[in-house]
Parts: sequence; structure tokens; C-alpha cells
Amino acid sequence: MAGEYGDLAALKERLTVEADDTSRDDGLNGVLAAASRGIDRATGRRFWLDAEPTTRLYNPAGRVVCEPDGELLLVDDIGSESGLVVEVGRGASWTPVTGYETSPDNAIADGDPITGLLLVNGSWGTAAQRVRVTAQFGWPSVPEDIAEAALIQAARLWKRRDTPEGITGNAEWGVVRLSRRDPDVWNLLEPFVLPGFA
Repeated sequence: MAGEYGDLAALKERLTVEADDTSRDDGLNGVLAAASRGIDRATGRRFWLDAEPTTRLYNPAGRVVCEPDGELLLVDDIGSESGLVVEVGRGASWTPVTGYETSPDNAIADGDPITGLLLVNGSWGTAAQRVRVTAQFGWPSVPEDIAEAALIQAARLWKRRDTPEGITGNAEWGVVRLSRRDPDVWNLLEPFVLPGFA
């Protein structure tokens, strides 16, 4: 199940909604979920961690980078080494892989995900076989920048119902059309965007 990247209490505080006022909780949770899934789509990744290891298949063709000390298989973000199992094969025949290293070095300790598996002095094979990875996919924890972007975007979505046709303003500074993207949200997200997205 997907996780939200911001906290309901923090969103209420930003919108000056009393903490004990639960009458708007469903709507606030809805915009928080929408903001979080929008971040997933904009960055091409997700920042919540699977509760249990799940299995994904990878075709080595187009996912392997040749490094000086071996082949690096690019994988989806892995947020924990607990339960990490790597196998090669196809169909019902799978062989465990040993001797691989996670990449980048110290990723989990630094709060970042594992994004590659380096097979030292070896090969991940050909397109005729697959690599099966069982792991807890996602990030070790939600980065602060992502949580902040989710709260800003959720507050913007909540206030959007008061801005018909994307237009807002007041008597003091006139009418303004809202921009398609919030520049503060985008500045927070940009470092996390996978190549090929956005």
C-alpha cells in the first residue's frame, strides 16, 4: 500500500486547521495522497518502503553498465538489504547469485536507496535470461525534501477549490493565473528525478 509523504498534523498546521478538528480529515488525507502520488509520477520513483520483500524481474539487456571491476545491473530503488535475494535464470529454473555488491557504496547508511548490483569480475548474462531480485523496494525513509514538497503541494491542492479555472487574486494585487507547477515544489523534487522523467 502506498504511503503519504507528509503528515496530516503538519498539513493542518500549515492550513491553520485546529488539530482536534477532524471534520476535514478525509479531504486533507485525499490531497496529501494525491500530492504524494503526483511526486511519484514526476520523479519516476516512489519513496515509501515495501513492508515485506517483493520480487521483480529484470532483463539484463539495456540495464547493465560496464564498470572497471564488473557489470552493474541497474535496478529499481531498494530501501533495505534485509531479505535481498538475487537469482538468474528463466521460467522455473533459477540459480542464486553470490559475489555481488550493492551500489552505490554505503547507500542505505547514507539514507539513499540501492540502485545497482555490481557483479565483480562477472556477467549478468544475456537477454535470453532474466535476473530475479527479491527485496524491499522503495527508499529507507522519506527524504525531508520530498516530505516538504508533499506538504506544499497538498496545501496548494486544498486551496485549489477556491480558485476556479486556476485564477486567484484579491483587491490589493489583482487577478493572477496559477502556474502549472509550483516552483518551490519543483526545486525540491528536481534532484530526485530519474533520467527520462519530468
